[in-house]
Amino acid sequence: QVQLVESGGGSVQAGSSLRLSCVVSKYTSEWNGMAWFRQSPGKQREGLAGISHSSGTVYPGRFEGRFTISQDSAKDTVYLDMKNLQPDDTAIYYCAADFRPGTSYYPYAQNFGFWGRGTQVTVSA
Repeated sequence: QVQLVESGGGSVQAGSSLRLSCVVSKYTSEWNGMAWFRQSPGKQREGLAGISHSSGTVYPGRFEGRFTISQDSAKDTVYLDMKNLQPDDTAIYYCAADFRPGTSYYPYAQNFGFWGRGTQVTVSA
């Protein structure tokens, strides 16, 4: 059973930075792609960043430069570094993984079959 566990969320003030972590448990094969998403009440889930196992990265345009995805393969951990957080960034942040070879790691929800439970990020003005 694959498990993804997010951590690092919390309450911060506008302008702050935060690093989220996602630890993925072992599967029968290495993960092909991982990504970060977020969802706030009343809004659709947004894809923030994706990373391949070979550390290729991809970002939807409006998040590039402010959000950075990275991995530590030795720790089976993927990170999301966020800077200059604003109240609009308040949401539950989720990581997701997929193990199918050749699947795109662009952060579209349909590209990922396994999800964590999320970590809350709250940004106050």
